[in-house]
This record gives sequence, C-alpha cells and structure tokens, in this order.
Amino acid sequence: METNKILDLQNIYKDYVQEKLVVPVLKDVSLTVEEGEYVAIMGPSGSGKTTLMNIIGCLDKPTSGSYTLAGEDVMRLKDKELSDLRLKSIGFVFQSFHLMPRETAIENVSLPLSYAGIKKKERKERSIAALERVGLGDRVTFRPTQLSGGQKQRVAIARAMVNSPKILLADEPTGALDSKSGEQIMELFDRLNEEGVTVVMITHDSNIAARAKRMVRIIDGVIYEGDEQRQKE
Repeated sequence: METNKILDLQNIYKDYVQEKLVVPVLKDVSLTVEEGEYVAIMGPSGSGKTTLMNIIGCLDKPTSGSYTLAGEDVMRLKDKELSDLRLKSIGFVFQSFHLMPRETAIENVSLPLSYAGIKKKERKERSIAALERVGLGDRVTFRPTQLSGGQKQRVAIARAMVNSPKILLADEPTGALDSKSGEQIMELFDRLNEEGVTVVMITHDSNIAARAKRMVRIIDGVIYEGDEQRQKE
C-alpha cells in the first residue's frame, strides 16, 4: 500500500558548540510522519524536544542527516526558500500564543496570508472562516486583552490553519492554560485531525501525549518508539 510521508527525518544529528566544546543535542534521530497522522513527541525538559521541533519547523538546520518535508529536501534550501516552505507547509502553535497585542483576532489570523501575498478581500474571508472553524466567529474584532487564555490559543490555532498548511506543529499548546481550557484545546486538535489535518505535538505531559494516536519519546537526544522504550526500561 502506498503511504504518503509528509515528514521524513533520517539520521539527524544536532550539535552546539559552547566555548569550543561540542555538545551533542540530537543523536541519530530518525522519524517519519505520514499525512493525516496525529503524533506526540514527548520528553522531559532538556531532552532535545525543542531542538527537534525547531528542525521539524525549519527554524534550525541539523548538523548532519537528511530531512524531507512535503517532498522538499530541506537541507538544500536557502534561507528564503526555507521561509517560503515554512509559510506554505507548517502552521505553528506555541505555548505563549505569540499574538500581536494591538491587533484584533481577525488581523492576527490574517498575518500569514498577507505574508503569502493574498489580496485583502480573500484574506478577510479566509480569516473569518478560520475563526469560525475554531468556534470564535463571534470574536473576530476582539483584541487579545479581551480574550481568555483558551480563546487566545484558539486564535493562534486559527492563524496556524489559515494557510491550509501540511502540518500543524504545536509546542506545549496547553502549557499556559487551566485544565478546562486545555481540555477544550485538545478537543479542537482531535477534531482538526479527524478532518484530515496532520498534527505533530511536542509535550512533556503524558496526559496530553496520550491524546495523540501515536507517541514518540525523546530522552537525551535519542528517539524511542513503542517497545524500544520498554526494553530500555
């Protein structure tokens, strides 16, 4: 059966140099994600999960290895091509929302569309549709200060989805929320995945990771999946 790999990392190493000392952060990481999957990458603080997220999100390049995203060889791309690929292929959701405080919900959501050169009328239509999709059709003109934490994260998810990216990449998406708002955000991720969105979520929380359909652990820069981890323990 033909599978459609949307993300393919092979033999990824990432080293940082601190005062002439080479510090290995990722060690021979291989990970593939297929279209429509819902994957949680779980690891404690300092495990390398943020570095892995930055590489998946084309915010950083590995020291060595290969990375193909939506059929593109990431390692060969120049900075401008990388930012175009990021804009087209990845929607980011961060723990701290990263909304523009003076802009309304609709203005925040339409930002990726303006970067993509979409005309104003279409930007407005698509942004309203994205806000309706996350249950905020009645909050389009609200500014972040007028929204609860959960609503801010919904605006951030609408912004991440407005460009119809190949992957929704979420970093501790419930980390700044109370448990009720966190639960509502997780239900939204479940629904988006059911609609066919590929979700990759980075978390240290086992309850959040358990919501995904597949869980990958990262410990000390090494990836474990399924039985491999049990054997190690």
